[in-house]
Amino acid sequence: MFQRSSSGTNLADLGMSVKRNSSQMHRSASGRRSYAPGSALQAPGSESTQRRSSVYTNYRTPSMGGPRQSFFQQGPVPAGVPRDPRPLKDRSYQAKIGQEILDYLTRYGFEMEMKHSLTQNTMKSPTQKDFNYIFQWLYHRIDPSYRFQKNIDQEVTGVLKQLRYPYEKSITKSQIAAVGGQNWSTILGMLHWMMQLAVMLEHYERGDYDEACAEAGIDVSGDRIIFTFLSNAYRDWLQVGDDEGDDEGDKAIAPHVEAMAVEFNKSTEKYTEELSVLEAENKSLQEQIEQFEKLSPDVAKLDRHFTVLQEDKEKFEAYNSNMSTRLEKMENRIKVITAEIEKVDVELRDAEREKTSLQESVDKQGITVQDIDRMNTERERLQKGVEATVARLDEVKKKVAEKEAEANRELEGLERAVEKYNSLAYQIGLIPSTATNAKGQNYELAITVTESHNFSSSQLGGSQLGGSVASDSSRLLIDPVTGYQAHHLLNLDLRGIVKNSLIGLRKEINERRGTALETDMRNRDLLDHIKEAIDDKQSEVDALGHKVRAAQEEFEKTKEVTTTQKTASDAQIEKMEKDLAKMRAGLTESIHLIDQREINTKI
Repeated sequence: MFQRSSSGTNLADLGMSVKRNSSQMHRSASGRRSYAPGSALQAPGSESTQRRSSVYTNYRTPSMGGPRQSFFQQGPVPAGVPRDPRPLKDRSYQAKIGQEILDYLTRYGFEMEMKHSLTQNTMKSPTQKDFNYIFQWLYHRIDPSYRFQKNIDQEVTGVLKQLRYPYEKSITKSQIAAVGGQNWSTILGMLHWMMQLAVMLEHYERGDYDEACAEAGIDVSGDRIIFTFLSNAYRDWLQVGDDEGDDEGDKAIAPHVEAMAVEFNKSTEKYTEELSVLEAENKSLQEQIEQFEKLSPDVAKLDRHFTVLQEDKEKFEAYNSNMSTRLEKMENRIKVITAEIEKVDVELRDAEREKTSLQESVDKQGITVQDIDRMNTERERLQKGVEATVARLDEVKKKVAEKEAEANRELEGLERAVEKYNSLAYQIGLIPSTATNAKGQNYELAITVTESHNFSSSQLGGSQLGGSVASDSSRLLIDPVTGYQAHHLLNLDLRGIVKNSLIGLRKEINERRGTALETDMRNRDLLDHIKEAIDDKQSEVDALGHKVRAAQEEFEKTKEVTTTQKTASDAQIEKMEKDLAKMRAGLTESIHLIDQREINTKI
């Protein structure tokens, strides 16, 4: 009993449970029930003597009492409509797969078998009849025992579900009923997939995939035996007549069961021989291991020695690496020192040659050593004087730079003050000359320093550079010896004209301000009187409002009393009307009695 799972199920389920049960098979007078897609919807007596069957449909094994999955059963299909990744809308791709299908049909004799001819345009604009024949022929390549009995649009969906076509949900019955036009690309992709499935089954039956499985370490011999048994036994079992009993079906299956057992025995014998060879080889290897263990020294000691040697090796490699690095550094340093020595030697030879030439020049001029010393002393004194002069010049430059920086700051402050003055004058109506308070005068200040002045150097710097005085090089001087005055920098006389005008404007504004204040005081007094009058009126309004509220309360009380009295009078009136009605009723009854008595008396 093999428990190894394969493409089908295990051997116990396959070889011991292929029996027909009359309660499961549902015999009828007309034929046996089909296991094809959609057969459950037909009445038991509606089938002809032909049997619809498929080796890929699900069926139930009576002896095991549970469902048997199809040989090609796959996992659950994901929800939704999957998207086909193939470029089916591409004309070139359609032509390619159409040609492959046409070649396959021609190679395996489609026209002779189906008595239907095909052309090159069949795969471009097919008719409904072309599609029906091609689909039936391709499916018979996959399942030769299947019989088509319904319309093709009803058969296709069930067949595709049984084949587990991954894009079956994207094909509708309306597309199958009209395969041409825009629907043809989807139908063509489905036919190409069926062709590939048929080709794969043919390769599997020929054993083309067995070598690849063997290279991957997978033994498929058991699967091959089970597949052969399933295919042959199920086909012979379906050939048993409907009027024959279960014993005939068992007889038809028995040779296949025996053949399967023989094949498994052959496979088992091969594995047994391989096992014997491997056991003998294992035994010899075990003996060799024991012999080596006896002859070899202590393994633990060798491991410790190997560990020590490994550590020494690592330390020696680290030492070698360190020394190599130091050696490279030393070699580089030696090269640098050698280059420096060569350079110093060249300089020394040049100095000696220069010394020799100078000595020769001195000897030719007839200058003594005392003259040379005196000249050196004078040169040193002049050098010290130059250095002192340069130091004083640096101090003067520093002071001049400080003064220039201070003057520049003052000038920048003046520029900011002029900008502030112009802004305030514009706000009070002094700028421009057409303003209200300007009275035709121009009070806008401007600094009259020309744009040609260079604001980055002083007079001293200019004298050092060229030895001459250049007036355009100084920002702080109006001429070589005179600085700027107020009347030089500004275009207006601040103390004379501008100040007097501002004082006059101030007096005028003060007068207008006083007048405005007096007017404001009078308006405030008038406003106070008006406010007092309004307060008096408001007091009167409050008093009247109080009286109105009192009158309203009195009205409400009177209204409430009147309403109560009215209610009481209405109740009394209603009571009196009821009494009057009773009296009228009694009077009417008395009149009727008197009339009756009168009639009786007359009678």
